[in-house]
Amino acid sequence: MESSFLTAVLLPASLFIIMLGMGLSLVVDDFKRIVLHPKAVLLGLVNQLIVLPLIAFGITIAMNLPTELAIGMMLLASCPGGVTSNLISHVSRGDTALSISLTAVSSFITLLTIPLYVGFAFRYFSEAGHVVDVDEAGMILQILVIVIIPVMLGMLIRKKREAFALRMDKPVRIISTVLFVLILLSIIISERELIWSSLADVGLATGTLNVITMLIGYFSARAFRLDLRQAITIAIESGIQNGTLAIVMATTVLANAALSIPAAVYGLLMFVTGGFMMYYFGRKGGMEEGTSA
Repeated sequence: MESSFLTAVLLPASLFIIMLGMGLSLVVDDFKRIVLHPKAVLLGLVNQLIVLPLIAFGITIAMNLPTELAIGMMLLASCPGGVTSNLISHVSRGDTALSISLTAVSSFITLLTIPLYVGFAFRYFSEAGHVVDVDEAGMILQILVIVIIPVMLGMLIRKKREAFALRMDKPVRIISTVLFVLILLSIIISERELIWSSLADVGLATGTLNVITMLIGYFSARAFRLDLRQAITIAIESGIQNGTLAIVMATTVLANAALSIPAAVYGLLMFVTGGFMMYYFGRKGGMEEGTSA
């Protein structure tokens, strides 16, 4: 995907709107929850920020992915959860407040971890003898502009105009979902030949990453004696990443559309596993409520 109006303007603008929408749903208490419920939040953060990238690295090594796909996998695994994970958690009858807290806190922490992991990936997977100069400081600044600032702006609007923010929550979520789908379609159409040629490898890699991290999230939560709603949320937050951020980072910050292919394919696959979570746990929760009534 060559530099165009899509990559230069529409993709960053779309991510800005999506992150602004997430900010509209946040309040300061969402960050206080890490103190009030430390076990659930810390377990979720460890799974998302440490275990997930390690598993992605292991899968990438085991499958011997080509350089750009390997770096794209690590970029995807470095990203936090997003609005989609909050929606899936809510419909799956998970702990929505925990989901929002994990997404909010991880979004701020990844301001530092994305440059760290992506810089490592570039240096590790680049061809022998090829020196790679990764501008981590510049990456931090760009993430600050396209992720953190819109989230903080949304939170400020929520604080100053709460009624407006609550009224806009549903429309913005719908717009965010539509934008995400359009971004996916644009990537798939523009990079269809490259995606098709690497679909088998990257599809298996991203699908494996998604399923394994969700299973680890769920069973680690149960092992630490968290309740079912918290376990559902940690599973989703561990396995559903902000693919839109990965795509925008690849096409704008890193200026290499091939790096966005794992995120584009992952964006399709996560709706399958996310859909299963929504159907199974949403239906199960509804049946339990009906029985208790």
